[in-house]
Amino acid sequence: MMDSQKPKAKSQLQVKVCGLTKLDQIQELIIFKVDFLGFIFYDKSPRFVLNHLSLQQISSIEHSAKVGVFVNENIERIIEISEKANLNFIQLHGDENEDYISELREKLNPQINIIKVIRIGNQTSGELQKTISHQPKTINYLLFDTDSKAFGGTGQTFDWNILNKIEIPIPYFLSGGISLENVHQLSTINHQPIALDINSKFEMEPGNKDIEKIKEFKKILKN
Repeated sequence: MMDSQKPKAKSQLQVKVCGLTKLDQIQELIIFKVDFLGFIFYDKSPRFVLNHLSLQQISSIEHSAKVGVFVNENIERIIEISEKANLNFIQLHGDENEDYISELREKLNPQINIIKVIRIGNQTSGELQKTISHQPKTINYLLFDTDSKAFGGTGQTFDWNILNKIEIPIPYFLSGGISLENVHQLSTINHQPIALDINSKFEMEPGNKDIEKIKEFKKILKN
């Protein structure tokens, strides 16, 4: 039963391009039907979107899956940005705890989904399972990324094999150093992600995307 479902899951694998900063590139990605557009609202990131685009400009981008990435941000600030930029998803990439997420969920537009990032470093599968089980029921998706002091953007992969040793109760995104070179290894993961989150491996420099490379990536996934 499991095997017959695998190709189906793979054909539905979606793509999230994170760290977007340029309107012309965003329009190209929309034409090319990229599934999720990721905007980083963390001012210590080299891809901090507000250095490049205003909330009004982000709001006017016509796409149904605009993701705002935040790190330990003030809840009121997230609410304000989500409304002014017309976001569809909030991705929490810091150390946000259960109380924080519950309060955010309470105040956030109910139509906006919450993605909680779990950073994978040296923990055992048991420790990872414990972290997952402590996530509040109010989140909609998990995102597994490589651990880094800088909260993401390492371009490094973690050992995907750990995902085969745990139960993942809700749909998840896979992030961390995904590239044209390693995308073929995705088939080793039993419980497939709903989407791949790509960033630094598809750039000329931070925030400046290599659109042709992204098109090639989408083509590989399709085939």
